[in-house]
Amino acid sequence: MTETAPRPTLEAVAARAGVSRATASRVVRGGDGVRGPLVERVLRAVEELGYVPNQAARSLVTRRHDAVAVVVAEPETRVFADPFFALHLRGIGKELTAHDNQLVLLLTEGREDHARVGRYLAAGHVDGALVFSLHLDDPLPGLIRRAGVPAVFGGRPGWADEADGDAAPTVYVDCDNRGGARDAVRHLAGLGRTRIAHIAGPLDQTSAVDRLDGYRDVVGEADPRLIAQGDFTPAGGERAMRELLQRCPDLDAVFATNDLSAAGALRVLREHGRRVPEDVALIGFDDLLPVAEQTDPPLTTVRQDIEEMGRRMARLLLDHITDGTAPHPGATILPTTLVRRASA
Repeated sequence: MTETAPRPTLEAVAARAGVSRATASRVVRGGDGVRGPLVERVLRAVEELGYVPNQAARSLVTRRHDAVAVVVAEPETRVFADPFFALHLRGIGKELTAHDNQLVLLLTEGREDHARVGRYLAAGHVDGALVFSLHLDDPLPGLIRRAGVPAVFGGRPGWADEADGDAAPTVYVDCDNRGGARDAVRHLAGLGRTRIAHIAGPLDQTSAVDRLDGYRDVVGEADPRLIAQGDFTPAGGERAMRELLQRCPDLDAVFATNDLSAAGALRVLREHGRRVPEDVALIGFDDLLPVAEQTDPPLTTVRQDIEEMGRRMARLLLDHITDGTAPHPGATILPTTLVRRASA
């Protein structure tokens, strides 16, 4: 059996560089007060020896793990099938990597998973948590609060902050869901469409509620038959579109709560011989390029900067971890933009 070479130590780095252990330690930790030539010698020794700091020992001194939990309140079958999550995680990952932090991905599918996540966070393995895709009855906010870890949420919270003075206000990043929905429906109305339907998202998530409210802001007291429930998936969009055509065969426009729902709706419209946009104009939400640019016709949609939302979440959390100040303001709302393509 081949013997494993001993792991290089900080003492070996100091000896190779010809400096004291304390000087080598300051350089490795990025501290000030070491002259340039000495810094160069220590860094050269680190590279030559392949020295990697002992994270466990470092954590004992700094009380930092340089790791952040990213908690997605969805099952893995949804997370890995929806490009929205890939973009969100990419934005988070880029920001954490830029600050030499590790991303620890935690997914929840059932109540037992919530308890597991709560135990993991309370055990002190990470410096904070980034949480998104929450549902209104989700116990995660309470579990995170009890775990005592700083957290930033993706999406407007659907719960009230606790009234006691010791509870920090919820910090979250979102896009202007309601305003983006208004822009979409106004565009459809401006095209002369008078029977505008809406495929809603799951109403236990605030993004879907806000987009439904934006739709209603424009159409007023909409015919309830023009609103059908979806679930942010292509299959949900298909079911909702079939329901809408059965109830309101004379509809002439559809605003879908996201691009995946719109893609499902488009398939059903084609099956029923409805031309898009001649017979039915169609608009989605998200501007997921793998979806919006590959539908036939390409999809008019509301763009939200999903990757930037992930970056902002990570930046707020890292600022809090680094300097101990609470992220401000409590809400960061990014603008949306209507992207016009051929479907409307």
